[in-house]
Amino acid sequence: MKVIGINGSPRKGGNTEILIRKALGIMQSQGIDTEIIGLGEKKVEPCDACKFCRKHIGKCHIEDDLAPILEEMLSADGIILGSPVYVGSVTAQMKALMDRVGYIARAMDNPFRRKVGGAIVVARRAGHNFTLMQLLQFFNIFGMTIAGSAVYWNIAFGREKGEVLQDEEALRTIDDFAQNFIWLLNQREADK
Repeated sequence: MKVIGINGSPRKGGNTEILIRKALGIMQSQGIDTEIIGLGEKKVEPCDACKFCRKHIGKCHIEDDLAPILEEMLSADGIILGSPVYVGSVTAQMKALMDRVGYIARAMDNPFRRKVGGAIVVARRAGHNFTLMQLLQFFNIFGMTIAGSAVYWNIAFGREKGEVLQDEEALRTIDDFAQNFIWLLNQREADK
């Protein structure tokens, strides 16, 4: 089994990455193959709604870093999307990824159906709820199974790098989220 974590933050080593790595580390300790992709280190242009992907299934005419990310998403059993809150929303990098992958995948034969998905959101002060819903709706539209946490929503507080490590409830939330994600992966595997 493989899980990829996609970090929508343009900041390398920031709070969102810290929490994604924490969740992936728990999964790795259970023998799950993991990978993190930082969108801040990639170039993913916004969708131009040209409908190229409707005629060329699984492809996009924009030449950037999306194609290998899409391949990783398609081959993964589980996907974590993480984003800091930027002006009350996901980052531009994450929104571009969601729009492009979403448009391409809608032309395919339900490639994400019943994969496991989960979201992680970090903010300095506010905007968590809307941003979390943006990420969760990506999973919903594709019929993915969503992992949550019984501790609280998958959100954390922090601005400066490392501040999320002071949010003890968030750390417990991510631990529980990762365990629930693993459980869902195992259920998915058992149903194959």
